Amino acid sequence: MAAKVHPNVAVPEPPCISAGIVSQQQDQDQPPVVLTVWRKSLLFNCHGFTVFDAKGNLAFRVDCYDASSSTTSRRPKLVLMDVAGNPLLTIRRKRLSLSLSDTWVIYDGDGKGASTPLLSVRRQLRGLRASKALAHVTPLSSSLPRPEAYVVEGSYGRRACAVRDARGDAVAEVRRKESVGDDVFRLVAEPRLGAPLAMAIVIAIDEMFRGGSSILRRTCSA
Repeated sequence: MAAKVHPNVAVPEPPCISAGIVSQQQDQDQPPVVLTVWRKSLLFNCHGFTVFDAKGNLAFRVDCYDASSSTTSRRPKLVLMDVAGNPLLTIRRKRLSLSLSDTWVIYDGDGKGASTPLLSVRRQLRGLRASKALAHVTPLSSSLPRPEAYVVEGSYGRRACAVRDARGDAVAEVRRKESVGDDVFRLVAEPRLGAPLAMAIVIAIDEMFRGGSSILRRTCSA
C-alpha cells in the first residue's frame, strides 16, 4: 500500500521544509508546498499519519504508540515530527471550556515546559444557522511569521476543505487524491502559513471529526 501512496517510501530523504516554526522566515515568492497525506503510521501497531513531499520523500510523521489509541478513540495530544523523529509541533486537546466547543491548541516543539502555544483550533458549533465553517483558527503568539485568524470551510469527510484568511483566500487546502480512498489525500500549503502549521491544523480537524459525524462522512484506517 505504501508504494501505491508514493513510490519513494523505501528511500526517504530529509524534507526541504524548515523545522523552525516560530523563527522561520516565509518567502512569499515561493510556490505552494504539495504534500501527500496518508492516515497511517509506517510503524507496526501504531496509528498516526505519514506525509510525503512532491518528490515522494518522507516529510513528516505522526506515530501514536499508546496501545489504547485506535482510529476512533480520542487522543489527548499528537506530535508532528520530522523524518528523524524530532518534534516540530504538538497538537493538544484543550479541556472542555465554557464554550462547550472541541478545541485543540498547537504548540511549538514537544509541547512541554515553556513551549509556545501558536494556534488554537476551535470546532464550529452546529446550531440552527447553516454555516460552511468547520472550525476557527486563532493565533496565540505574536512570534508567528503572520499571526492571522483563519476559518476552515468545506467538507473534511469528502476531503474537500480549505483554511481561509479574512479575505477568503486559501492558505491551505485538503484535496481528494484519486483512486486511493479517503485515507490518502493531498494537502496544499501556501508559504504564508507553511507546511508544518497546515499539517497541524489538519491533524486537529481530523481529531475533531474522528469516528464520524452526521455532518461529515468519516472513514477509518484499517
